[in-house]
Amino acid sequence: MRTSSAGRTGGVPGVDAVVVELDEAVRERLIGVTLSTKAQVREVLRARIVLAAAEGLSNGAIAGELAVTVNTVRKWRGRFALQGPDGLKDAYRSGRPKTYGPDVQVAIVAAATSAPPHPAATWSHRTIAAQVADTDFAAVSASQVGRILADLDLKPHRVRGWLTRRDTPDFWDRVADVCDLYRHPPEGVIVLSIDEKTAIAARSRRHPGRPARPGEPAREEFEYRRHGTASLIAALDVLTGEVLTEVIARNDAVTFTAFLDQLDAIIAPGQEIHMVLDNGSSHTAKHTKKWLATHPRWTVHWTPPHASWLNQIELYFSAMTRRVLRHGDFSSRDDLIDKLDVYVISRNESAKPYKWTYDGTPLKTT
Repeated sequence: MRTSSAGRTGGVPGVDAVVVELDEAVRERLIGVTLSTKAQVREVLRARIVLAAAEGLSNGAIAGELAVTVNTVRKWRGRFALQGPDGLKDAYRSGRPKTYGPDVQVAIVAAATSAPPHPAATWSHRTIAAQVADTDFAAVSASQVGRILADLDLKPHRVRGWLTRRDTPDFWDRVADVCDLYRHPPEGVIVLSIDEKTAIAARSRRHPGRPARPGEPAREEFEYRRHGTASLIAALDVLTGEVLTEVIARNDAVTFTAFLDQLDAIIAPGQEIHMVLDNGSSHTAKHTKKWLATHPRWTVHWTPPHASWLNQIELYFSAMTRRVLRHGDFSSRDDLIDKLDVYVISRNESAKPYKWTYDGTPLKTT
């Protein structure tokens, strides 16, 4: 590649045009750019300008042929002459200067990580912008607040639930006891997991839904009519997977011990019974403790506070909710109870025990 000044620019007297001569390698490279289907339009234009200049055309002739201004031809012809192929690349740009300094960003973060003004419960980008504007810092738009928070992966509008574990000294001892009962039950005993599921709503949709179609999920009506509620108490045989349920009118200790009386009557006399319970009020009431004291073959394994998920009956209730309740349509309370009974009976026909693998050790360092 060789460059020199000679000739005249088309239509601009007194200004020398740069003559460009290319070696074969550079020429083929530029021709390849003009023929590429993936090259950007501006890259193709610059390559064509240089190729035309290498043929000895004036700036004006090149501008006319490529439908650009003479100044555009002169710019890229001159940059190529000075820098070679690198001169056809875009020059570095520092970009738009930052409007807001670090102090404004700190003010935004400080607002987003503090309590919002009364009576709001969560922040929005607009309220954060207003909060910052009320300080000594410059006014900032809600969209700019959003960009700054996005860069920091800070989402004050999102709230995740959290339950603080009660720091009971025997927490992990209780967990290990329940898990050991599931994984290594004593030979010849009955292991029951018992709990209540209360306030199950009997609701009917005001209008029928639509079944699923290819590419479209099933649809169900939002509006519904209420027909009362029902409550269940259930006992899961951990070793077989079978469940016994009963509809209850009240969730109290008297109802709970009455259910235990039924179980005690149908289980063979003298057979040892181990029962997993959470810390519900009906389970820990004085009346229940008195009943347990008079029935020595019943041994209770208590789940720790805030760990009722260790009670296997909760797995059964979860499946019942997904299969029957969540999207169910119930014309009355009796209809709800009938469908729950059908579910329990049909599931018992193919009952299998849950495969419990958790051994009761902490899942991660706390």
